[in-house]
Amino acid sequence: MTRAFLQGLVLFLLPFVLFAAYLVIRRRNALAWSSWSDQSLWLAIAGLIMVIVSIVVTGMTMDGQTGAFVPTHIENGRVVPGQFQ
Repeated sequence: MTRAFLQGLVLFLLPFVLFAAYLVIRRRNALAWSSWSDQSLWLAIAGLIMVIVSIVVTGMTMDGQTGAFVPTHIENGRVVPGQFQ
């Protein structure tokens, strides 16, 4: 769950990081609010779109699991990893 949250956070922040890099390359002050004020809404929308698209693609491409989940357990002194049966 933490990994999914961090991936979504990274995807949301990616447009902001790229815009900051663009400002640095253009030799503008990346910390000045005037550089960000006009673009912040569009950057947030772009980040949200990236997160939504990644969720949809993940949902469409992941393997569907059928059956019941059997948690990790010990059989005959050996650890058997959790699996779907």
